[in-house]
Amino acid sequence: MYDLIEEREFFGKKIGGRNPFFLISGPCVMENKDLLDRVCGEMKAICDDLGIVYIFKSSFDKANRSSINSYRGPGLEEGRKLLDFIKNKYNVPVLTDIHETIQVDPLKDTVDIFQIPAFLSRQTDLIAKAAETGKWVNVKKGQFMAPDDTRHIKTKIQESGSEKYMVTERGASFGYGNLVFDLRGIPMMHKHGIPIVFDGTHSAQLPGAAGNITGGLREFIPHMMRGAVSVGVEGLFMEVHPDPEKALSDATTQFPLAKAKGLLTQLLELDRLVKTKFLED
Repeated sequence: MYDLIEEREFFGKKIGGRNPFFLISGPCVMENKDLLDRVCGEMKAICDDLGIVYIFKSSFDKANRSSINSYRGPGLEEGRKLLDFIKNKYNVPVLTDIHETIQVDPLKDTVDIFQIPAFLSRQTDLIAKAAETGKWVNVKKGQFMAPDDTRHIKTKIQESGSEKYMVTERGASFGYGNLVFDLRGIPMMHKHGIPIVFDGTHSAQLPGAAGNITGGLREFIPHMMRGAVSVGVEGLFMEVHPDPEKALSDATTQFPLAKAKGLLTQLLELDRLVKTKFLED
């Protein structure tokens, strides 16, 4: 069995083994400073209360939008300033997406986890450049990528001199305009000793289903997140927004900020149960 992976250090705590999941969460894209401030403040308070390690996430540039006219974010320099503000005010690790190798150096003194988007999960130069900083690298598993093939991601990061790697499951293409979350993928990736994060919000997407933007089925996010926790994950990923319908990106799949604590409380209880009673080392 490959239910549980070996423990490792993670921002002063431990992940893996029977340790509780950590959370990567924030608004999809950096809309404005007030939004980031509100979301981080509320999510940090929730996670502190529940004893969850919290990593703030937001993107300075959504380079993979469906339409050229969609809002992408404030750009690298303003995004770096906003991440610095959040990091210094709340003393939390911060994560953001990168799309090109030239974005790594300007961010390496601010970002604690570099995230490689799913469509770029096979981009060797980008993964290696991020890993060479010594920071954690979170690679979103491509919708086209088999679980076993994530072992190549691990190897690329290790051969770049780092052991700080994780892979995020975010659904696999199921025909056109649909994604499916295959529970088998998590133990398949665990057999390679890879810490796994489950992204409940992007797994609820319906790519291209809303014409020139991505649609989604937000109501299924809790179901899929409970499913992922039931087979054992090291982390969860959940984009949140105070008013998802008005979000400038992923409006159909960001989770309501007001409902985050209730869902996380439920998931934490399930996580304790399965890691104590049902999963094997």
